Amino acid sequence: MQIGYVRVSKNDGSQNLDLQRDALIADGIQDERIYQDKTSGKKEERTGLQECLKALQPGNTLVVWKLDRLGRDLKHLITIVDDLRQRNIGFKVLTGHGAQIDTTSSNGRLVFGLFAALAEYERELIIERTRAGLKAARARGRMGGRPRKMDAPTIRMAMAAMSDSKAVALEVAKRLGITTSTLYSYVNNDGSLKEAGSKILEKYLET
Repeated sequence: MQIGYVRVSKNDGSQNLDLQRDALIADGIQDERIYQDKTSGKKEERTGLQECLKALQPGNTLVVWKLDRLGRDLKHLITIVDDLRQRNIGFKVLTGHGAQIDTTSSNGRLVFGLFAALAEYERELIIERTRAGLKAARARGRMGGRPRKMDAPTIRMAMAAMSDSKAVALEVAKRLGITTSTLYSYVNNDGSLKEAGSKILEKYLET
């Protein structure tokens, strides 16, 4: 079953969803299975998107008109689609530069793999620059870096939430006040612990 998502940036009547909605309906999606938002893509609070991600079940396919209707940026887009992949949910783009993306096909998975590679490259560059900056700061006697946001109680809540097969990583991370990348650094998609999470719980039990 296909489920659609449409979005425009303004809620003042100057933009409408007709073009996107008509394209999705023409692709075979029933109107009642199309979720919508009228807000900037840069805003984290998108009720329609959250409801859409909740409604998706294994074997479904999420369909959007263009890539920029879904993610805030490339990293956010990759995170959403990777979460869909782990839940056995497909992803399809109807038009624009992402029109070749259809993760239900081998060619579509290959195209999206290129996006993922670029995102990973960008992430590595950011890490490299951050490490260089911290090294330079330490050389000058200054300490930097952001503190860890995960402690034992938070990890336990993350484990409990992610053990639910219907859990959406983006929503779990938001409830815990962390990013999805931080969440997956400590807990697996099935709620089991990763090495970093085990170390924190072990230290907590020793105290």
